[in-house]
Amino acid sequence: MSRAIVITSGKGGVGKSSLAVCIGRELAGRGKRVALIDTDIGLNNLDVIMNVENRVVYDLSDVMRGKCRLSQALTKDKVQESLFLLTSKGYRNESIPTEFLKKTVNTLLSRFDYVFIDCPAGIDVGFHRAIALAKEAIVVTTPHVSAIKDASSVIAILKSYSFTRIGYALNRVRGDMVVSLTMAEAKDVTEALEVQPIAIIPENDGINTLSSVGCPLKEGSDGARAIKVMCDNIENGTNTVIDLTKRYKGLWGAVRRLIKNKI
Repeated sequence: MSRAIVITSGKGGVGKSSLAVCIGRELAGRGKRVALIDTDIGLNNLDVIMNVENRVVYDLSDVMRGKCRLSQALTKDKVQESLFLLTSKGYRNESIPTEFLKKTVNTLLSRFDYVFIDCPAGIDVGFHRAIALAKEAIVVTTPHVSAIKDASSVIAILKSYSFTRIGYALNRVRGDMVVSLTMAEAKDVTEALEVQPIAIIPENDGINTLSSVGCPLKEGSDGARAIKVMCDNIENGTNTVIDLTKRYKGLWGAVRRLIKNKI
């Protein structure tokens, strides 16, 4: 059965869009047909992150105006052939009727295994319009107090909708800082958010620079491994997460922490 999943956050700059691309590419690499919809109207940048900005001919506004068919507005990813992007740069936020977006998502669900909706950060009208399009939600946050607080506010709103599953992805985690008690650990974030984690993502250069260079993650890296586990959870409905603290515990772990802090 095809699934529509919204990827959202309470705070901007937590890596939501980069993770959306990573998830899309990983699932497409598994043979799934995946569509990404960028609903951050006017500020959307998934085409830049995917390095397909020059490939975009039509967008959602053109479909709305009858200038093209929906299939013509889908831009194929350069990395994975079964990953497609639908941008929405041509509209102001208040100009997109929710019913049109729902019809678009339903059409995509008839053609794709997964439709991921990259939601605007915050809880304004664009947020409510985007979350009305899906039955599942992934809330992206970082271990910082302000990001966790904003994520908690978003989750409270999501719980008032009829979602079948709400999970969170904890991004930019440093295992050495968690062990040193200078960064919140996952169990504390889970307690604060009152939903289960769907991913623990390490502070990773590949993911952090994705938005500037558009290159895929390096196979075998900690970031790539975390994305694979996250996609396992998405596919199977599980909540397995990787332990980023193990290598920083014990005597050799203390040495690694010391070296990392010196770099």
